[in-house]
Parts: sequence; C-alpha cells; structure tokens
Amino acid sequence: MRRIGIIGGTFNPIHNGHILLAIYCKEKLSLDRVIFIPTCTPPHKSDKDLVSEAHRLNMCNIAVREYEDFSVSDIEIQRKGKSYTYETLTSLKEIYPDDILYFITGADMFLSLDKWKNPEIIFEKAVIAAVPRNSSDYEQLNAYYQTTLKKLGAQADILDEPVLQVSSTFIRENICKYELIENMIDRNVYEYIVKNNLYRK
Repeated sequence: MRRIGIIGGTFNPIHNGHILLAIYCKEKLSLDRVIFIPTCTPPHKSDKDLVSEAHRLNMCNIAVREYEDFSVSDIEIQRKGKSYTYETLTSLKEIYPDDILYFITGADMFLSLDKWKNPEIIFEKAVIAAVPRNSSDYEQLNAYYQTTLKKLGAQADILDEPVLQVSSTFIRENICKYELIENMIDRNVYEYIVKNNLYRK
C-alpha cells in the first residue's frame, strides 16, 4: 500500500512554491509519490490570463522531471469541462484502489472544503493534507476540521509549518523581468514561457 499525494491547480505557471510544497509534504507525510494535476477549467477561477491546457501540462512536466517520485497527470484535461475534485479523486481511486490518497491543499482552500461540490465523496476517497499560510494558522485550521469537516466524514492531517508562498500572478506580470522572478520559477520553465511567448500583454 503506497501513500500518494495529489496536488491540483491551474499551474499557470507552475513555480518553485508548488515544488517546495510537494517536497515538504512528501517528507512530512512519508509519501511514496506526488502527482501534479493541472485543471482543465477551474470552477472557482476566471480564465483571464489562463494559457492552454497543453502549455500548462508541458510546464508541469518540465518542472518535475528532475524528481524521481513526482509525476504529472492529464486526467482532468482529458475529462474536459470544469474540474471537480470529487470526480478526480473518484477516478484516481479506481486507478489506485489499494493506495492511500492524500489531497494536498493550502489553508484558504481547506477552510472552504465543506462548500465544495460533493465534499463527502472527497473525504471518502482521500485524506486531506492542509498546509498553513503562516505559523499562526494551525489553531484555526484544526478548529475548522474538528467542528466542521469531521462531521462530514473527513480525515485530515494538518501540517504545522508553512511553505514558501509564491504568486503565479506576480510571475506572469513580471515575465519580462527575469531578475525579479528567478528564485520563484524553474529556469527551464521560464525558458519554455519565453520560447512560446506566454503571458505577454
């Protein structure tokens, strides 16, 4: 039985914050593997400045290729339409029926999980791994888990340390100023962005 971490997102673009999150969760949760899943059409975000699924998938593959236990899945892109977590986890559980899935999420997303589409299915298929924004978040996340999510059947691991916060918006807005973003994004991903003329106004 393996422990598999799932990190979903637009990855528009994928950046070092995403990679550090995966490294941190892999270590803290003793994960055997981490899968990055780019969304097709995110249900909670507008598509302003969202580049194509193919570009986002390619950037993810570039970013993780040096990490043996990281991989990228196009499961949501192949499904088309809006990407709902309960559908993705249901499909993944069919692929990995004997493994434990850990759905990795930041504090803001974690604190809204009871309002997601079919949250009970999410909690049936995966353990929720919540990562705080800062060192003072733990009590709030734990209180929400104990008073709200547990009643819906959730099992959660609330991690106790924040991970480097990186803004995809900041990267997109400063794509022409590499010196401002060089510590935020993989050099090969940056070169892919430039080569394909992405995020240019």
